[in-house]
Amino acid sequence: MPSKKLKIQIMSPNLLEKDDLVLGEQLIKQWRIPVNHPLQLVFGSFQQTVRVVPLARFDGIRVSQELAEKMGVLARSVLRLTFRPHSSTLQLGPLIGVLISRDLPGSLERPFGPITMFCKELVNACQHQGVYVYFFTPDHIGTSSSNLSAWVYGDGWKQIQVPAADVFYNRLTSRKLENKPSVQHFLKEVKSRYRSHFFNEKFLDKTEVFDALGRDAAVSRYLPESHLFRNFLTLKTMCAKHPVVFLKPIRGSLGKGIIRISKLEGGSYQTLTAQVGGTRRQVYPSLAKLYSSLSGKMKTTRYQIQQGLTLIQADRRPVDFRALVQKNRAGKWNVTSIVARTAGSQHFVSNLARGGSLSTVKEAIGRSSLPAGIKGKIALRLRKAALDIAQGVDAQIPAHFGELGIDLALDSTGRIWLLEVNSKPSKNDNTPIGGNKIRPSVKQVVEYARYLSGF
Repeated sequence: MPSKKLKIQIMSPNLLEKDDLVLGEQLIKQWRIPVNHPLQLVFGSFQQTVRVVPLARFDGIRVSQELAEKMGVLARSVLRLTFRPHSSTLQLGPLIGVLISRDLPGSLERPFGPITMFCKELVNACQHQGVYVYFFTPDHIGTSSSNLSAWVYGDGWKQIQVPAADVFYNRLTSRKLENKPSVQHFLKEVKSRYRSHFFNEKFLDKTEVFDALGRDAAVSRYLPESHLFRNFLTLKTMCAKHPVVFLKPIRGSLGKGIIRISKLEGGSYQTLTAQVGGTRRQVYPSLAKLYSSLSGKMKTTRYQIQQGLTLIQADRRPVDFRALVQKNRAGKWNVTSIVARTAGSQHFVSNLARGGSLSTVKEAIGRSSLPAGIKGKIALRLRKAALDIAQGVDAQIPAHFGELGIDLALDSTGRIWLLEVNSKPSKNDNTPIGGNKIRPSVKQVVEYARYLSGF
């Protein structure tokens, strides 16, 4: 069924009956909408019986103030409308709810801290496409899943009551918040009661990803040897096979706590640990001594042990690549962007939080020592690898994802390797361009939400 973008006009009580909805005569004829006949109005989880009133030469929607407040809709909002004759239903939407970690009610200029610009950009993208978006935290979730307090943007940010959304986008940046019983209960409720879609519904652990993708023949060729780090035997076996191994916290992010282990001449071993101020280097006379130094950390942190790779370098610094892969208007995976990340001078990891820098793939490849014959095809091969891996995640991991940050590496022979898959790619790394310009990555979130909701 087609949908049409219409601007909402909110009428004062004495100008319109509370359950009346005014539409243009032309649209009513085109869609054969019954007038003066009870119809069901649906907006997210909100439902109410309304009567349609025709108006000549009008191309919008007029609703009463009472009805607008029940729906949580602001004046001058642009929404899509569709009519489903078989169920006598007028549906407005789509309605997107974005679940974020925290808000700052006392700071109306930046109520969401460093992601406020991203949230405003998402609002602009939604207005452009006739979609309504609100933002809420776990603290906004109450006893009823059908109604919650949330932030919307009109003439500035404000909090109002809104219904459960058609589509929820999980932007929580903490596993602790995501695993709160109230959040998990809400997630189950909106899915079962209102058939809401909930994408990027969970964090991914490194072991889960590598074990799952190892079962996928199309993806396993991108995987360095990787195991859950359990004991000394695992460490000894991996160090015997590979000159360099990495220990990565299973639930780590931003390169925190990654340990690089390499064998030195004379049989001693060196560790480099990624820290905020730089890299901490330690040397151990034997692998057994190194292992005993790790045993304290292993009590609180679970690690993945991974084959070390000889990454390509630009200006003598290791380079890797972050692909943002998102589902599009047709529900298919699409590579939105790939950037090269070069490690900072005091670090062996490339995260921006650790002093890394961004460049285009072409620039980084151009500055690398890869053979000239390989360089020209790298960008296409990286895109293919990112798509293969995203499709593998969908096929092998039982959860709903709409966007993934996929970290890839190239070794000195030009072979592509998977480093990590992130289900909550940062919205702080790439600053919005400002003005009313909307980045493709933000537009894609809205288009995928439209696909899920049928608008």
